[in-house]
Amino acid sequence: MPAPLPLDPIAEAHRQWTAHGWGEVADGMAAVTSVMRAQQIMMARVEEVLKPFGLTFARYELLMLLHFTRSGALPMAKASARLQVHPTSVTNAVDRLEKAGLVRRTPHPSDRRATLVELTDAGRALAIQATEKLNAEVFARPGIPGEHIDTLLRILATMRHDAGDFDTGGAPSKW
Repeated sequence: MPAPLPLDPIAEAHRQWTAHGWGEVADGMAAVTSVMRAQQIMMARVEEVLKPFGLTFARYELLMLLHFTRSGALPMAKASARLQVHPTSVTNAVDRLEKAGLVRRTPHPSDRRATLVELTDAGRALAIQATEKLNAEVFARPGIPGEHIDTLLRILATMRHDAGDFDTGGAPSKW
């Protein structure tokens, strides 16, 4: 870890935005920049835990998505939709996971146009091991005081909903 900066660079950017006549949008700039920096910090922590397992976060997410399905398999297109990533990204992740023996491609039993990605026993075991380590080292201590987590989740859920990330159709959601 590099030494902490002697000032908050986002607060300084906010000051500069205001000084240069953009004060009316300085809070928005600071919010966006803060969320992006927080994402970088969290991602670095996650990637550090996953690296010894030979996983990136994207590959880990795919393993866990398959782990949570009833059959351990999903059509590649459905995996792409659930992970909210481009199909090319899923193909890339599947290629690497398949090479490592963690997933396999199989023909869809009822749709000749579709390919299933299926979790192997080795993939399931690795996903569980990685999850236990992430739970202990990152998720149990996300870097946010416990009393603020629910507030943060509500704020981010509102932003994600308003951006079209999900639509519960009026049904209540957790946050």
